[in-house]
Amino acid sequence: MAPSEQQGVAGLAREVEEFVASGGWDQPPQLFALVPTAALLDEQPELAGQLDPSAPLTPVAQEALPDGDLGEALAQIAWPDLVLGCALAQEIIVLPPDAEAELPVVPETDAERLRQAAADHPRRTEARLVAAVLRDGAGACVMRLRGAGQAEEPGDVPVDEIIENPELAPNLLEALKATLLP
Repeated sequence: MAPSEQQGVAGLAREVEEFVASGGWDQPPQLFALVPTAALLDEQPELAGQLDPSAPLTPVAQEALPDGDLGEALAQIAWPDLVLGCALAQEIIVLPPDAEAELPVVPETDAERLRQAAADHPRRTEARLVAAVLRDGAGACVMRLRGAGQAEEPGDVPVDEIIENPELAPNLLEALKATLLP
């Protein structure tokens, strides 16, 4: 994958994360189509003042995903040829690597119990993960850790920390790539 493709999809992931972050926390998962800006402006010229015409792709928010298993919802998605990629923003719980040993051992069929144990864990961090992929295979992930950064002054609220790495969610990237297959 060319460095410019990786930078382009990483920029789209950051753009989606910033857009979702503007709405605050406690949001359901959100899916975005990544469409050519020129085609979007041809179809909807009234958007000219809202879009950057020099951007090759523009994220377009989609209808809400159905409640329930995210993997099952993604497995039902098929994009038209005009969509050159997609991105998903979802809130997750992150635990330190050594905390996994503190979680209860539960069967895979009881994933909800494991999610609840992670949510109740005293060392959990709330996070928003954005994964973005293009049809050509480029992928990127951005994660905002809620209040995980250092406060500027004593007594200030801790700031969010941003991490960018395409390896943050390889399974999610693969699931999104599958939605783009013909």
